[in-house]
Amino acid sequence: MKDLYQKNLRDKFLKSGVKMIGPETVFFSNDTKIGKNVTIEPYVVIGSKVKIGNGVTIKSFSHLESCKIGNKVEIGPYARIRPETVLKEGSKIGNFVEIKKSIIGKNSKVNHLSYIGDGTIGKSVNIGAGTITCNYDGVRKSKTKIHDGAFIGSNSSLVAPVNIDKESIIGAGSVITKNVKKNTLALTRSPQLEVKDYKKKRR
Repeated sequence: MKDLYQKNLRDKFLKSGVKMIGPETVFFSNDTKIGKNVTIEPYVVIGSKVKIGNGVTIKSFSHLESCKIGNKVEIGPYARIRPETVLKEGSKIGNFVEIKKSIIGKNSKVNHLSYIGDGTIGKSVNIGAGTITCNYDGVRKSKTKIHDGAFIGSNSSLVAPVNIDKESIIGAGSVITKNVKKNTLALTRSPQLEVKDYKKKRR
C-alpha cells in the first residue's frame, strides 16, 4: 500500500515536470510542494511540510523536513535540512552539512562538513568547511547572527549567542565567543610551537 502511495506521488511530480534520475529511490510526503525546473537525484527523502521553489537541485542522499527552499538553491549530496529552516534564493548547502532552525540568506554558501543551528545568515556569506554554531550549552539554545558578506574560515566554532557583523572575516580554526564588528578580522589561534631536531622516544 505504501509503495503504491509513493508511486502515485512520484508519478504526479514527474508529470508536473520534476526531473528524477532514479524516481523509485525518492520519497515524498502528501503535502510536498515543488516548483518548476526542479531536479532530484537518487536517494532523497522529503518529509512533511516541505516547500521547494523553482530551479532547485537536490543531490543524492539528502533529507529535508519542515523547511522552505527558495529558487535556484542547490542542496547536497548528503545534506540534512531540519525543521524551521529557510534557504533563500541562490544559496548552496553542500555535502555533509546540517541546517536546523536557521535562515540562510541569498547567495550564501555552506559547502562542506558544517552545522548551522539557530542561526541567521545574511546575503553572500561564505561558511568554511568544518564550521559549527555552538548553539546549545546543555540548558538553553542561543542564536548566532552572521551578516551580509561575512567570511567564516574553515574549522571555526561560533559560540552563541554571538553576532558577526557585515564584511567581517573569521580566521580559520578560531573559537569566537564575542561579537565581531563590521569589516574586522577576528582570529583566535594558539601560537605554533616547533621543536628542532626532535627525536621520538623509543620503548
